[in-house]
Amino acid sequence: MQLTQTAAEKLIEELGIKNMPLISVRPIYTQVSSDWFPTYKRLCRQFMTSLTDSVETIAFMNLTQDEFMNLIMGKSLPANLSFRFRIPLSWGGKLDPDNMFLCHTFPHSYNMDRFIIQQSGNSTIWLPNPAKKIYLPAQSSTSAPGGNGTEDRLTETIASQIVSDRDF
Repeated sequence: MQLTQTAAEKLIEELGIKNMPLISVRPIYTQVSSDWFPTYKRLCRQFMTSLTDSVETIAFMNLTQDEFMNLIMGKSLPANLSFRFRIPLSWGGKLDPDNMFLCHTFPHSYNMDRFIIQQSGNSTIWLPNPAKKIYLPAQSSTSAPGGNGTEDRLTETIASQIVSDRDF
């Protein structure tokens, strides 16, 4: 069943992905080059180092200092985080940092996959397309009593210092 924009927005919200902008895509089925993976790995490292402009968002991800540093230095992706393509490669998406975003694997990436699979066979597919490089649901971006605000602020302070020291 082809979804309208309103129906797609309602469905993705029911899957717990709040305030997610969607784009409509007419899949252009494309054969992905057999050597795509090494390029993808380089792209992931490039994307991670580009996150220095997103340190305030990263501060709300409750990462340890080591996880944070490894992420923005392009060394390793913390557990339960995933890279996603805004438009999948097999549908004409490009191996380009502008076609990527970062989110939690569970439940967000998992539920985005469910959302996309439910549209299988449609001529137009609605795809998650967050405005920023990192998707955090709206309720994650505010602190609340009893939260880990000290760790968040520590991470944000460290991130700001790193960015200023390295002239990012």
